[in-house]
Amino acid sequence: MIDKFLQELKRGVFTENPIFVLALGLCPTLGVSTSVQNGIGMGVATTAVLICSNLIISLVKGIIPDRVRIPCFIVVIATFVSVIQLLIKAYFPELDARLGIFIPLIVVNCIIFARAESFATKNNVSKSAIDGLVMGLGYTFALVTLSAIRELLGANKLLGLSVIPQYSPMVIFILAPGGFFTIALVLAIINSFKPGVKNG
Repeated sequence: MIDKFLQELKRGVFTENPIFVLALGLCPTLGVSTSVQNGIGMGVATTAVLICSNLIISLVKGIIPDRVRIPCFIVVIATFVSVIQLLIKAYFPELDARLGIFIPLIVVNCIIFARAESFATKNNVSKSAIDGLVMGLGYTFALVTLSAIRELLGANKLLGLSVIPQYSPMVIFILAPGGFFTIALVLAIINSFKPGVKNG
């Protein structure tokens, strides 16, 4: 049982990572990965929506007519996004202010739709919930990795704490161009280790 879960976790975090391998959900990734706190908050919120929406869609897939499945998916996903947004507003107002529009935009996140369409509609409830969990953890891992690089280089901080004395931060890394530089650099490093990928 544990071995099987670890295999699924490896799939979500490494072999099918939504950002580093599938390149899904890049817009919110670039937008929120300016600090580790934002990365963790967005990752946890997306993971919760992934688990809940996968679970419900797997439960009701047999009774939804095929021609209206996308609108039904949107209703399910939007419901859970609204719940998560209200919880964040109530208990973490500072995080809500920092993430802003990106929380409601989870509704149209490619990762959520991809897992609903490609996995939850074809698998049972437990497998779909686990898929939501491991894909959410993979997304969170990628967000935290990118956020740590950008926050360290762009603000000389991690989780809001100063790190390297005498280091002058390169502010560009916490701006939009820095997001592109960072994700391009990380993807290039990951691809250089893949078998079959040759330079030149």
